[in-house]
Amino acid sequence: MAQLYRDMGATVTLGRAPLPYLQGQAVGGTSVVNGAISWRLPHDVYLNWLAGDPAIEQAWPWQRLEQVTDDLIAELHIAPTDPAVAGPKNLLLAKGAEILGLEHRPISRNVHGCRGSGRCLQGCPHGAKQSMDQSLLPDACRYGAEILAGCAVHTLVRQGSRAVGVGGTTAGGGRFEVHAAKVVLACSAIQTPCLLRRNGLDRGPVGDGFQCHPGGAVAGRFAEPVRMWQGATQGHEVIGLRTEGIKFEALGFDYTILASRLPGAGSTWAANIDDMAHWLDWGAAIKAQARGKVRPMGSGARVHYDLVEQDVFKLRKGISVLGQMMLAAGAQFVVPGVHGFDAQVTDINRMSELQTVGPLDARAYHMAATHLFGTCRAASSAQVGVVGLDFQHHEVKGLYVADSSIFPSNTGVNPQTSILALATLCGNNLTRGG
Repeated sequence: MAQLYRDMGATVTLGRAPLPYLQGQAVGGTSVVNGAISWRLPHDVYLNWLAGDPAIEQAWPWQRLEQVTDDLIAELHIAPTDPAVAGPKNLLLAKGAEILGLEHRPISRNVHGCRGSGRCLQGCPHGAKQSMDQSLLPDACRYGAEILAGCAVHTLVRQGSRAVGVGGTTAGGGRFEVHAAKVVLACSAIQTPCLLRRNGLDRGPVGDGFQCHPGGAVAGRFAEPVRMWQGATQGHEVIGLRTEGIKFEALGFDYTILASRLPGAGSTWAANIDDMAHWLDWGAAIKAQARGKVRPMGSGARVHYDLVEQDVFKLRKGISVLGQMMLAAGAQFVVPGVHGFDAQVTDINRMSELQTVGPLDARAYHMAATHLFGTCRAASSAQVGVVGLDFQHHEVKGLYVADSSIFPSNTGVNPQTSILALATLCGNNLTRGG
């Protein structure tokens, strides 16, 4: 994590219930250390965007997005997880969902030759995950792109109202400046608004409208060894409650992260670590309504974010259903990790009761924030957005943004592929002289 994650993975939102959030810091960005989950942009999300800004229909036509996504699926070898590399953690989630009557399926992932090593979150040791360092960036280099690694960009170089380059420092402390006819920022929903604000571009909702997918998890013990660290890192998902804003996924951690999720302290914790091969952890991500703010703080960022009541309702239901699926799949007991509720549950009916008797204080739940959106929103109006629907900054010509900060809202699903699709549209605009 010291090598591949920003701030060693120790970043956290500020608010009533602080949430850790993880971002990759490598050539290839977070795609190097994510779970390889690949989703199309859901059509219902697209329609919601149109309702807020009808001009999106012409600027980002649905059929064009679908065509671009089809091309990405082919190029990145996106396909459902092969059962041969799924491992027990994924197959058991399928079993639990089936018993509860919830729609489920193998997760589509951008991998080629996956061996089920369970190392996606540390960077695939075999180069099987088609992260950007293994796929699109080498392609770009073959067409003449040059990558300057280990450089931090601090300055947007401008001539009047036009961007003409960037400047910053190298890992060794030297200064650099790169000039270009067009500048594209793809620094994430955290760093892009901070870079703009540090350069005086703070008019409009720069850094406002921050959204994410807060997620909770349930751990459980099985009689037979399940070895959570083996098999496709995240190979199965339950989508039966997606329209309610709740999505479930199998998780895959290494020993250290799984150990941090096991209950107890001292000798009790040590005994659970010794028993680690019998434990699984599954997650529920919610399409939260809450919006927060991102602002620069020193050389980093300050993120303020608080869940609204409806978000906590969703999270509570997600944790309840997770525990029910785990017990249905054969867990001897589950550990919901909810303050004020049973520390250990063996009865599926008791797990169901969490939906009605569980606390509605976000601080009672173990959570982390994934998939960050919306801080440099694209919109046809400069009053609403930071960039136009052509991806160009509303005030600075030649300055574009092509990351998840431009999304009008969160999507409720993993956004990797939809980020790539919109970035492709941005690239098409640039090559056409936009």
